[in-house]
Amino acid sequence: MGKDGHFASPRRAPRRPRALSPLREHLRDTFWFTPTVGLVAAGLLAFGVLELDRLLIEVLQEEQDYDTVESLIGIADDTKTIVTTVGSAMLTFIGVVFSISLVALQMASGQFSPRVVRLYVRSRITKSTFAVFLATFLFALLVQTSYEGETDPRAVQTVPIISSLACVCMVLVSLGLFIAYVNSTLRLMQVSHVVDRITRESFRVLARLGTVDTGAVALPEVTAEIAYLGRAGVLRDVNIARLVRVARRHGVVLRLIPRIGDFVVPGTPLLAVHGGTGAPPQRLLRYSVSVGVERTFHQDPAFGLRQLSDIALRALSSAVNDPTTAVQCLDRITQFLAALAGRPLGALHHGDGKGVVRLVQDLPDWTGLVDLGFTEIRGCAIGDPQVTRRLMAALDDLWWLAPEERRPPLERHRALLEQAVERTVPEAADREFSLLPDRQGIG
Repeated sequence: MGKDGHFASPRRAPRRPRALSPLREHLRDTFWFTPTVGLVAAGLLAFGVLELDRLLIEVLQEEQDYDTVESLIGIADDTKTIVTTVGSAMLTFIGVVFSISLVALQMASGQFSPRVVRLYVRSRITKSTFAVFLATFLFALLVQTSYEGETDPRAVQTVPIISSLACVCMVLVSLGLFIAYVNSTLRLMQVSHVVDRITRESFRVLARLGTVDTGAVALPEVTAEIAYLGRAGVLRDVNIARLVRVARRHGVVLRLIPRIGDFVVPGTPLLAVHGGTGAPPQRLLRYSVSVGVERTFHQDPAFGLRQLSDIALRALSSAVNDPTTAVQCLDRITQFLAALAGRPLGALHHGDGKGVVRLVQDLPDWTGLVDLGFTEIRGCAIGDPQVTRRLMAALDDLWWLAPEERRPPLERHRALLEQAVERTVPEAADREFSLLPDRQGIG
């Protein structure tokens, strides 16, 4: 306890992650925003280059360089066919891209997990490709309207030379983006790349959260509880900086009751107030939490394990029957848990500028993460020796990496797996084979 009676953190609080912007997340989860920006940009670009074409012809006519104007008219007549072709071809390209996207979304939802569809919806290359294709189509239409039937160099008002060259450049950019889009979509349809993407996102979440304080921080008695008053949904984010400021101003410590990823409904407790004489006014806590329709990676370290487990369960179902995919998911689950084996887990203590704890945020503990990664897969893997062998190897590796106090959950899962195989597999030789640790499952 400090001299002023406040409870100070035993070490410096971790760097606070940036608050999640609901507007930014909404725009990232929609397909209309980026293409709309592309169409507006195409209109502005067309206006600018067509004005340049008009000014160029005006300058040449003022200098009475009619031979150059006549040459430009001839070039424009040649490029008119190209621009017209571009306008019609872009519609076909847009249809192809849209069809590929629908197929990719359907395969991702059916083969992997509905939660993986978010990777496709938020793909920047997909949105950029749509935006550039639509922009090229609109730009080509606007350029076509600028062509005049006048061939007299003294009477013509504009010749779309610069705009035609710009249209050709936009076509080249579209072709490059189309190649990148097909490559990106094909990669996202491969399970190895999907699970690698999920794992990398999970590690980025850990890096943003920082390190949990290992020293115990005693909190004052609970003096009040603050109820959640927003719409029902999944708790996706907490505005840590805002809550720390409110707690410091009122001389209290706030503790987040639900964890990130929990489903919250109006009227349920959201924050516990420790110390002080009462809860801060509700109006000061507006926009302090972000609630949505689905979980995100932003502050949720367990979301990656949830997705990997879902993909493995879908692969082990009788409809798919793909144990190799389950083994690939177990590889990444083991990788993620191995990184956490010696890392402090528990509550994040967010302090103010003086190091005084003002906000406590609970994280999943080691037992919860191990259960999330292995429980459902273990229950569905009994009939697949490839998966049980990989699961045994994963439990052995984590047992060696984890401190002694973290080994009981691993030993429990190992014992339950052995018991399930003993009950299910009738032949002793098959039981022995199924429980032999193998990092590749079966070779």
